[in-house]
Amino acid sequence: MPQPRLIKKYANRRLYDTHTSKHVTLGRIRELIDEGHDVRIVDDVSGDDLTRSILLQIISEAEQGGRPMLDADFLMRIIRLYGNPAQDLMGEYLLKSFDAFMQQQNRFQEQMRAAVATAPLDALADIFQTNLKAFERMQRAMTGSAASASDDGASPGAEDDDDSDEPDSRP
Repeated sequence: MPQPRLIKKYANRRLYDTHTSKHVTLGRIRELIDEGHDVRIVDDVSGDDLTRSILLQIISEAEQGGRPMLDADFLMRIIRLYGNPAQDLMGEYLLKSFDAFMQQQNRFQEQMRAAVATAPLDALADIFQTNLKAFERMQRAMTGSAASASDDGASPGAEDDDDSDEPDSRP
């Protein structure tokens, strides 16, 4: 596995990519990560590892614009876990869940590439419909969990026990 890109943070708060010998912005660090590079960010004077704090800053900026991934309810739940005996377990659980999700997404993309290359259009449409239904159920369960917990206490997805082909007309 290649070494992470070393980024130094200077006293003037500027970030310097030692690989390219250029100053970089938080946006460029995000691009590096999107491109698949790992980064390690250190204080130039002390050598302290600043990677987590800079990555949290990048996430915070991303959450402020566009479509946020982490809603306030989710963030409050995470905050409540700090200091809780389950804190370490939850961190590990989230990491493993994220890894499993990414593996599933990669498999799905590979299957779609293979299906497009070999399957007739009818078979592809069937795959698409099946996956769309599964995604919609997952999305309703995820968005319904916060709403049902605060609205009426009903379990998420309880109203969606049918697997009909009709699209859900609810918002």
